Amino acid sequence: MIFVTVGTQGHFDRLVRTVDEWAGMRGKSDVFAQIGPSDYRYENISAERFIDPGEFRRRVESASLVIAHAGMGSIITALELGKRILVMPRRASLGEHRNDHQVATATRFSEQGRIEVAFDEQELSLKLDQLEVSCDHDRLDPQASSHLIGAIRTFIETGHVRLDGDAL
Repeated sequence: MIFVTVGTQGHFDRLVRTVDEWAGMRGKSDVFAQIGPSDYRYENISAERFIDPGEFRRRVESASLVIAHAGMGSIITALELGKRILVMPRRASLGEHRNDHQVATATRFSEQGRIEVAFDEQELSLKLDQLEVSCDHDRLDPQASSHLIGAIRTFIETGHVRLDGDAL
C-alpha cells in the first residue's frame, strides 16, 4: 500500500493530484491519501480529509512507500518506522505555504540520504516510477544521539556550541 499525506494545516492538491494521475496511468489501486481540507475529487486513489494520529501511524506502518509534504511529523514518523519516504515540499511562490521552510527541510534530509525528494510534479512522477515500493529502510533511532545531547548541554552551560564536523 502507498500512503500519501499532506498533514493537517491545509490541502496540497498539486501533490495528491500528481499521485492520483500516476496511479491511474500505472493501474495502481492500493493508494490511500490523507488530503486535508481539499474538495478535489480523486479518480484513482482512496482519500479522506483527516485521520486520527493512531490511524496515521498504522497507515505508515503498513505502507510500502510514504509520499508526503515536507512536514517534520510525516518525515520523522516514516524514518522511525523504517519506511521509504518521497516528499514534495510545499512552495511559497505557489501559495502553498507562507515561506519555503519545507524546501529547506527536504533539501537537508535529502543531503543526508534519508529521503527522496521531488521538487515538482514531473520529478514526482519520475521518482515514483524509479522507486522500488517494497523496500524498507533502516529505522531512525527515536532517541537523540549522544553528540546532540552533548552539544545542547554545552550550549546550556556555556552559551555557545562547538560543532566537530557532524551535523546535529
